[in-house]
Order: sequence, then structure tokens, then C-alpha cells
Amino acid sequence: MSPKPTCHLIRPESSYEGKQGLSYFTGIAAETVGSSGICMHLLTMPPGARAKAHMHESHETAIYVLSGEVHTWYGDRLEQHIIVKAGDLFYIPAGVPHLPANLSDSPSSAVIARTDPNEQESVALLPELDALVA
Repeated sequence: MSPKPTCHLIRPESSYEGKQGLSYFTGIAAETVGSSGICMHLLTMPPGARAKAHMHESHETAIYVLSGEVHTWYGDRLEQHIIVKAGDLFYIPAGVPHLPANLSDSPSSAVIARTDPNEQESVALLPELDALVA
């Protein structure tokens, strides 16, 4: 018999290096609270930071930008481009390649939630797409 579920408080004081090449603050995930359908964490991208091209094969992503702005290229060949700014909500469907970059001179922070409870399990790197964004 499994233990009765309970609430958990996470203070994002420690961080980890994601496969995408960015440093994430530890958040809500299967690894930290035993979640089974969601993960949520905080990401701060310093000026000039750029992720590796990647996708989340079977999981959706929702992003709320707290501060700054991030350029994001997305699509099969990263042919689409959008600038996501503070106060914006951005949705990335499962299986959509994307590459975010902070091209500004200020940090950008966002809350990121995915339908994958494991922080890094569904990340699929797409190195063949990295050179498509200068």
C-alpha cells in the first residue's frame, strides 16, 4: 500500500544543469515531490544564454515569463521565430523542436511547467538543428 499523498513546499535554492545547456532551479517534479503528471521549475537565462535545440517528445510545455525577454525559434527546421516578453504566456506542444536564447543585456526569468513529471527524461537533443540559428 502506498503512502497517502501530501503537500510539499519547494524553495528553489539549488540548481542543476539541464541537457538543454541551461541551469534550472530545482522545482516540483517526480524526483523532488513524487509528482506523477507535472513538473514546474524556475529558469533564469543570463544575457547571451542559448539553449541547445531540443524537443520534449511526448509532453507539452507552458512558460510564463517573469522578467526580460527570450527569442525562441521553433518548428521542424526552427523556421518560426517569436519574442516572448515579461508577462507573456507561451505554449509549446509535444514534439515541437525549439531553441530559446536571451539576446538582451538583461537576465530573463520564467516559470516553466511540463506535463512530464520527470525534469529531464523527455528532453531529446537535436544537434542537427543547432546551426540553423546564428
